[in-house]
Amino acid sequence: MALVTALCIGGLPLHSPGRAATDALASGSFAQRLQTALNSGSEQGLEAVVAPELLPTLARRYQAFRNDFPGVNWAVQPAEPLADGRSTFVVTVNGSTTAQGLSYRLQSEERLAIRTDAGRLVAQDVISQESLLRSGKRPLQVSMGIPDVVLTGSRYDIDLIVDEPLGQAIVAGGLIELTDQQLTTLSQPNLRLAPLGGGGLFKRVQAPQRPGSQTWALMLVHPDGVVTATKRVQIVSTFNDQAQI
Repeated sequence: MALVTALCIGGLPLHSPGRAATDALASGSFAQRLQTALNSGSEQGLEAVVAPELLPTLARRYQAFRNDFPGVNWAVQPAEPLADGRSTFVVTVNGSTTAQGLSYRLQSEERLAIRTDAGRLVAQDVISQESLLRSGKRPLQVSMGIPDVVLTGSRYDIDLIVDEPLGQAIVAGGLIELTDQQLTTLSQPNLRLAPLGGGGLFKRVQAPQRPGSQTWALMLVHPDGVVTATKRVQIVSTFNDQAQI
């Protein structure tokens, strides 16, 4: 989750139609190499798949991430190309850890458009991202009801839905939009909590007037533990732009 998000450094060029088959083979090969490097547990494994100018920052964050989640597992799979021809990958992360007597389970998925040079990563776009971090002996089952793409200026729903009845249990929750600085530094925001109904967290928010993205952090606190979620929403100006993603 944090690792691949930290690599987002710019836009990607278009691929020419004549290179489609070659690009597909190259994408599959790079996906396997990246997956192997991420699962190696060693910073040295990244040297073969990451450009030198990105390596110091990436290696530092990679090690910090593995310290937090020693048993993390990465899966990297080629996905359907974008309408503009860019190759994409789906990166899934599963991990668990224990802190202060509590067990935590992480699930994350990102769809990325990646640019390589000489077989090494030089840039990426995060197309979509969502994650769930749950604590407790019996992690609460939840579902996210948040769109991937919305139009500029529109209102849309941010829902974190509890999938099982909680009876008379008291649940608190809240959400906050993460700033670019918080995303860059991977800092933890101060999230205000308020009592909620047993069904989960349900909010309606406003998209900005300019294209871009919004990233939301959500939290539910329940008697058995805590659920933290993040979701990136793409903001586009027209339905034609929406079709490109």
